[in-house]
Amino acid sequence: MTLKGAPKNESPARSPSPPTPLPHTGEGSEVSRGPTLTLPINCNETVRMNILLVEDDARVGDFLQRGLTAEGHVLRWARSGGEGEAMARAWYPQTRELQQPSVMLLDLMLPDMDGLALCQTLRAGGVQWPILVLSALGELQDRLAGLRMGADDYLVKPFAFEELLARIEALARRSRDQRVGAARHLQVADLCFDREQMRVRRGATEIKLTAKELALLELFMTHPGRVFSRERILAQVWGAHQDPLTNVVDVYIRRLRAKVDEGFEPALIQTLRGLGYRMQQDAALSS
Repeated sequence: MTLKGAPKNESPARSPSPPTPLPHTGEGSEVSRGPTLTLPINCNETVRMNILLVEDDARVGDFLQRGLTAEGHVLRWARSGGEGEAMARAWYPQTRELQQPSVMLLDLMLPDMDGLALCQTLRAGGVQWPILVLSALGELQDRLAGLRMGADDYLVKPFAFEELLARIEALARRSRDQRVGAARHLQVADLCFDREQMRVRRGATEIKLTAKELALLELFMTHPGRVFSRERILAQVWGAHQDPLTNVVDVYIRRLRAKVDEGFEPALIQTLRGLGYRMQQDAALSS
């Protein structure tokens, strides 16, 4: 799914067109600011996150609100820079006190102020949420300016919704790891992964994995029970640089299964036809 948007008219006098119903056309279809917007199907148990969206375009904001809410997140939508600044200053202390995972999605071309100025103002005011810029301004100097003004990541429109989800999750994970440190050991059933030594064993058997196999296994073991589509695996393990029609994910899933599941009980990596892959969360060991 791809969210398309042409660069906006910078005139503050324009009024956004009202949102229209968004048809479901299935996974992999394009998502644009034309009539082919498609909402994701929520099949995963995601980490509940607080998301502040600062976006003045009603159609884009409506799509993101529906899609991210369907993924299980709590979203507040500010339609101007001033509203976004007020929301951030009020909401940030609450999320910090409760240690709730949070992220801000920031459009740059706002009707009342420049998004980069808002980003800089919030950083100066102590708001330390991860900030992901969403903008049709895709030149190198635009991206560098965003990052230098305090943004943590920059995603150019049009973008795939799966990539947006992956980047949000990566920012939240990075923020969490900076606060409490990542767990060294991961374990699902009798499968153990030492993230410092990058060693894997199943029961008493040590398993040798390649770097990409380790990254894929870590993704599954940090989210046991969660379904990952091929698109999301591509985005998180390969950085979304691969052709979305490639079969590289299926190839690596087969390799990983051959090493961590074949000859062991129970099998941990599951295929959900039409949805993706997951690692069993509460796999019972054979006696």
